Parts: sequence; C-alpha cells; structure tokens
Amino acid sequence: HTTMSDSQKPKVEVVTRDYTVNMHKRVHGTGFKKRAPRAVKALKEFAFKTMGTKDVRIEPRLNKHVWSQGVRNVPYRIRVRLARKRNEEEDAAEKLYTLVSYVPVSNFKGLQTLIVDSEE
Repeated sequence: HTTMSDSQKPKVEVVTRDYTVNMHKRVHGTGFKKRAPRAVKALKEFAFKTMGTKDVRIEPRLNKHVWSQGVRNVPYRIRVRLARKRNEEEDAAEKLYTLVSYVPVSNFKGLQTLIVDSEE
C-alpha cells in the first residue's frame, strides 16, 4: 500500500507550538569549541523534524540565549516556540517556513508541548 505516514504528509496548516528541547543530549560528546554551533544546528534539525519545513529560521534572541554561557556551556534545556508560517515571498521554493523563537521559563518541571493560539 502507498499511503503516506503522518510525518510524510505535506504540512499545510499554519500552527504554533511550544516545546522543551533537551540541548544536553544533543551536544553530548561534542568538542568544546563546537558545542554552541552544534546546538544551533540541532535546534534547526529539531524544528525540521517536528514541523516538516526545510526552511527553518532561528530568532536572534534564541541564538543569543544558546550562546549566553559561551561556546562551551550550552544551556541544558531550552523552551522554544515553533511557528509554522506562510512564506510571503513570491519566488519561494517552499510555501511554509518555521520560525523558532525563545520562550523564557524559570524552570522546566512539568512543562509539556503546548499548542499556542496564533497571535495573528
């Protein structure tokens, strides 16, 4: 049978969700000077896998937070908001892109994935 699994279906709907990303396991075993760059790549990879858009944009605030403790000490966990949005540019290869932004939280205990009503 040739039915597509949920992960392969083209994601059409515009949606925003909050996730907690465990950065610790994603940079584990990485050399000191590559940790923060690897963390940023891991965030992009996470957004791509969960939202299914190749075009992933990381907000400068989130990048600053990843780098806030230096190149070596990436924060153990980061709460992020993934927003799948429509691409307004005419000649865009993809119709949708994902914007990854930082959500400041005091602690991560008991947080779950939340669907956020889009602000628009």
